[in-house]
Amino acid sequence: MRAGERDRVGSAAGARPGPGSGMNWLPGSDGNRLYRLGMNKTALLFAGQGAQHVGMGKDLADQIPAAREWFERANGILGFDLAALCFSGPEADLTRTEAAQPGIYLLGWIAFDLLRKRAPGFEFQAAAGLSLGEFTALAAAGGMSFEEGLRLVRQRGQWMQEACEATRGGMAAVLGLDLDATRAVCAEAGVELANLNCPGQVVISGPIDSIQRACELAKARGAKRALPLPVAGAYHSRLMAAAQPRLRQALEAVPLRWPAAPVIANVTARPHESIETLRERLVEQVTAPVRWEESIRYLLGEGFNRFVELGPGKALSGFMKRIAPAARVIQVSDVPGLEAAVQAWD
Repeated sequence: MRAGERDRVGSAAGARPGPGSGMNWLPGSDGNRLYRLGMNKTALLFAGQGAQHVGMGKDLADQIPAAREWFERANGILGFDLAALCFSGPEADLTRTEAAQPGIYLLGWIAFDLLRKRAPGFEFQAAAGLSLGEFTALAAAGGMSFEEGLRLVRQRGQWMQEACEATRGGMAAVLGLDLDATRAVCAEAGVELANLNCPGQVVISGPIDSIQRACELAKARGAKRALPLPVAGAYHSRLMAAAQPRLRQALEAVPLRWPAAPVIANVTARPHESIETLRERLVEQVTAPVRWEESIRYLLGEGFNRFVELGPGKALSGFMKRIAPAARVIQVSDVPGLEAAVQAWD
């Protein structure tokens, strides 16, 4: 364990989050920290790749100086004008993995930072993120700094883009077919489950020819729709394996800290358990399926009753409607969303 890092038990034994965190912890019977339940139990949800769009974050930067400062800070860290790509595109350049990932991370962080500074009594008790959004969730919970997370997702995006260019992979959405039947289609076609988003929506990933075969099989077996997605490669499949050694090395160089609130791992759909397993889960995530529906059902089972989607798009809110239609969801990606969230906060 590196200097400054604490494992799960070390952070639990009598530890408390820092001043201003809004957390109120009690020791659990197993030595882990448990949150003292209040009126609301809030989970932050951070967007993943595919949510990017030209113009994202522009109104925040135009109207709120603090948001503009975050964009300028990110430009300096990365050494290129990410803000211009987010605001003006071109779309083809913003969609490239090495640009989309830091752009989505940045807007998710800005939405989080603005909300926590404006909403009265802001606090949260867990965080989760879809794929790259898990890095934003960890940064928001104090597991890594903003700068460390930004550099990591930029590198992750570059290495995944290289893996895309070295392989002929693709992805497809399968709608209206149950999970067991979709697994059988994947096994027969030689592709993999990539995103288990919500009931009736699964994304598959693999070699491009095999994806086409899988779509045909899925439709023949009752899928309402099975359509290839406009993506650069086969994310969350074995075709991304080339990115893993370098990501592991980069993560080893980052002094991760134990998060001040539980962060749900995409790979396990449960909270991270230690610093070292946290690193490994982030590496595994590159080739493993994102268990999003299961992650949300875990949070619901733990009593969470308010969810805040942070970052571009509304995909996570859409998934929530399919998973738990009655759940309270707040979405923050622009000035109107931020203002509405602050007014609704209690």
